[in-house]
Amino acid sequence: MRRYCPPTEPFLSVIYSDEALLVLDKPCGLLSVPGRDPAHRDSLATRAQERFSEALIVHRLDMDTSGLLVMARSPEVHRKLSAQFQSRQVEKAYVAKVWGELTEDCGEIDLPLICDWPNRPRQKVDFEVGKPSLTRWQKISTAAGCSLVRLKPVTGRSHQLRVHMEAIGHPILGDPFYAHRRALVAAPRLLLHATELAFTHPETGERLRFTSTPDPEWFQ
Repeated sequence: MRRYCPPTEPFLSVIYSDEALLVLDKPCGLLSVPGRDPAHRDSLATRAQERFSEALIVHRLDMDTSGLLVMARSPEVHRKLSAQFQSRQVEKAYVAKVWGELTEDCGEIDLPLICDWPNRPRQKVDFEVGKPSLTRWQKISTAAGCSLVRLKPVTGRSHQLRVHMEAIGHPILGDPFYAHRRALVAAPRLLLHATELAFTHPETGERLRFTSTPDPEWFQ
């Protein structure tokens, strides 16, 4: 098991805040919520709660994934935002750098997923008992045997984007769970960033859209 060494700079990156909610930019290497081990207490949620004590987590990003995440500032807002996620009214998009040069410009990955219990938290494709999982992808560019892609998860399964890209032969670079050796060592971190997030403000009804630019040193 890897030692947990979350980044401390920036300690908390607030993209947007009002009386109802927060939109945060999570760095790679930081848990979204505390782990069971006391050594894993540091997380985006606990950091946010040091400044906004009432903040409640609505959804999560994998520890190795960076990018946009929304938190609620009251139980009622939490309920309304959670309902939007459950009914797929929230728009999410990611940027990833993957192994291999994609030949098509866009496509869909429709493969059912389930937890690989003996190897959790890994997930796997399972056509018998897996839950329906759909990812849409669009190629941004290709260079030096790799591709930059925009990923849109229609469903929200754990590790969905990571498993789906590996399943079609294009694992995300730096993925400690699913990348083969060459793809793993091709980057110092998982090159997956939550770059777009859109939802309806639970109190005003306004459609909010946020973007976050991934680190250009690696995502190009």
